[in-house]
Amino acid sequence: MDHTYRAVQWNRQKLIYDAILIACVVLYLVVFHLAATWVSSDFDQRGLTIRAYGSAAFILLHVILSIGPLCRLNRRFLPLLYNRRHMGVTMFLLGLNHARLALTWYHDFGNLEPHVSLFVSNLNYGSFIRFPFEMLGVVGLLILFLMAATSHDFWLTNLTAPIWKALHMMVYGAYALLVGHVVLGPLQSHTDPLLAIAVFSGLIWITTIHLIVALKGTKLDREMSATADPEGFVEVGSVSEIPENRAKIVTIGGERVAVFKYDGKIAAISNVCQHQNGPLGEGKVIGGCITCPWHGYQYLPESGASPPPYTEQVPTFTVKLSGDRIFVNTQPNPPGAQVAPAIFTQEATP
Repeated sequence: MDHTYRAVQWNRQKLIYDAILIACVVLYLVVFHLAATWVSSDFDQRGLTIRAYGSAAFILLHVILSIGPLCRLNRRFLPLLYNRRHMGVTMFLLGLNHARLALTWYHDFGNLEPHVSLFVSNLNYGSFIRFPFEMLGVVGLLILFLMAATSHDFWLTNLTAPIWKALHMMVYGAYALLVGHVVLGPLQSHTDPLLAIAVFSGLIWITTIHLIVALKGTKLDREMSATADPEGFVEVGSVSEIPENRAKIVTIGGERVAVFKYDGKIAAISNVCQHQNGPLGEGKVIGGCITCPWHGYQYLPESGASPPPYTEQVPTFTVKLSGDRIFVNTQPNPPGAQVAPAIFTQEATP
């Protein structure tokens, strides 16, 4: 959690992560050149470098888009999520270098300045075959630049979470543009079916895992259909079905609520972390605080407030028990409002 903004402080975990990331990128670039040279010695080395950087960025974009859904399906992928921003910045730099080399290679031999030539040399926007696919890459790269430039928590706080989240959701628009860039560019000029298979396999993969997670979320949103009692409480399950220091996520009044069990108590707070809308209910109680699984932001179960000096707050929900059954009020309390948790006895949890 950030209380003050400082330059990035690399700890041992980040150093290891970044070293592995850079090593994988360098290894890919080397293997790409060696494999292409082995297939044919006639390839131009500068052209190979352009393709190596472009393909590395494109593959890394697929990895980045896969991390979020995979984390929702299996917690083992969470370590990747903690450092996904580093991967995103690396991906942008690879794409930028690809664009820089391609610009000088394809637009540096005419009468026009290369940046001008890029925008005016092909105006066939009405043609599918001759469409200026470079423009799709330019717009996609611009979106990736905005995301890389605002990847620090300073921008998350000052832009506010909703605006920052909306900006970074544009990665899907960038992905669509870059798929179009590849389909209308390299796929038009290369007859090798392996490239087409790889591109469309990646598209199917990204679409499939996002649909699986969306269907999982839809099922969760439909789980709570019970009618609230006269006091506004709805039954959400039993104490015994929630593991210690963990939560059950339910949907109440159209909002996902995390119902936590800890130290003989039951408390409910909004499932949405104030940092990056992470799923608090998929985290656990550590040191008396609900800890978000995405980036470690913490909240006190009784109030939904982060422990001082941090100031993040999420809404709480009033909870009551009837034997082993848990009831949660459908109306949220104000963010940070102190609410007494429901107390249960071991006899109530057979």
